[in-house]
Amino acid sequence: MNTLGKVLIVDDDRFVRMALSEALKSWQYETVEADSVLSAKKAHADEDPAIVLLDIDLPDGSGLDVLKYIKEKTPETIAVMITGNVDVGNTVAALRGGAHDFIGKPVRIEELRVTLRNAAETRELRREVDRVRTASKLGFSFEEIIGESETMKKAIDLARRVAASDVGSILLNGETGTGKDLFARAIHYASERANAPYLAINCAALPANLIESELFGYEKGAFTDAKQKKEGLFEQAHGGTIFLDEIGEMELALQAKLLRVLEEGTFRRVGGLKDINLHSRIIAASNRNLKQESEAGNFRLDLYFRLSVIQVDIPPLRDRGKDVLLLAKHYIDRANLKRRGNALVGLAPEVEKIFMHYRWSGNVRELRNVIERASILEDGHTVTSAHLPADMLATLTGESCETGLFRLPLEGIPLESVEFELVRQAFERTNGNLTRAAKLLDISRDQLRYKLRKAGYEADA
Repeated sequence: MNTLGKVLIVDDDRFVRMALSEALKSWQYETVEADSVLSAKKAHADEDPAIVLLDIDLPDGSGLDVLKYIKEKTPETIAVMITGNVDVGNTVAALRGGAHDFIGKPVRIEELRVTLRNAAETRELRREVDRVRTASKLGFSFEEIIGESETMKKAIDLARRVAASDVGSILLNGETGTGKDLFARAIHYASERANAPYLAINCAALPANLIESELFGYEKGAFTDAKQKKEGLFEQAHGGTIFLDEIGEMELALQAKLLRVLEEGTFRRVGGLKDINLHSRIIAASNRNLKQESEAGNFRLDLYFRLSVIQVDIPPLRDRGKDVLLLAKHYIDRANLKRRGNALVGLAPEVEKIFMHYRWSGNVRELRNVIERASILEDGHTVTSAHLPADMLATLTGESCETGLFRLPLEGIPLESVEFELVRQAFERTNGNLTRAAKLLDISRDQLRYKLRKAGYEADA
């Protein structure tokens, strides 16, 4: 017969044990009994119960000692304290020691039944959380980061060392699509903070006032829509990690507040008067050179130095040699899981050549998209050049020409279309920021606006 789990009943009164055991068995629980601290520890070691009903007053000591022993050996075991002498000090000590609940004698049977049901649900919930955490660790570990190039090995080695340290802030540098989020998660799950929350926010996706309330939280009435108090990420991630992606997009005023948090280790909710201690690690990431941005006045230099105590530079895909072929194989294997018909077995020779010469401006993310596209369109067993994007094919056709910053296709190309492509890339890379896009092309803002309008882009920003 299936049972609801094994329960250890610890009480020096034989009649109490018998009554509790009889009730529990009628509810489909399996029971084990003990009458002292010593026998309770032995029964726990021998029987590994899911739940323990634990009297505080035992003939050879305190049930609190048994509680401490159980939580040291098997933290997932649910302990419910039982006593005829309800003492505030004992209650507080039991709850702080990890007790799930506290009920008094004489035990009311229906109350006990509800308590046991809640305890079983709590245990199952904890086990589910552990399963999710384990899956997260497996999915976001350093072993999942694919790369055998020296540049990638150096980045991974440094990130591993950082994960094992107690450094409070880390800066990840890398172009868009290089895997900064993957590195951040790997650092978190390889650290002592792995069982605490990992929370991420994209600083480019939200306006400054929303980022501030998301990070710091707010008090009730702090602003019009603040109907109740809200904890920010800095509180929610207690003991864990906060990932600030695209921190270079954070406004200067908010940068100053973040610097204060990092320097003093405290923060306040929006509208709050009380300092709250920071207990989380900050991992910041940027696809821009923050040192150069600081020198240009777009990023606080003091915050840059505070964040970059440990700086991990993640190399772009074009600098990783044959890693591109390893990653292509990885994404082909993943695509095969969803592919209908024949499985893809690899890349055609001409595609390998294209992949090795292509600049991969979108890095690993772009490679993944190219493979996904090919897996949908290809009918054969290999990824051929037939379904590659046109700009990738130009890499192969221009291969016999002189090498340089750009490659001229053998059949030629209109100069105006090259200019349009560069303008488009600059505009999109900077998310429509005309000043930064013009700077990338070394032209004036007005010149860029003219070229964008000529190409059909809205350029009134």
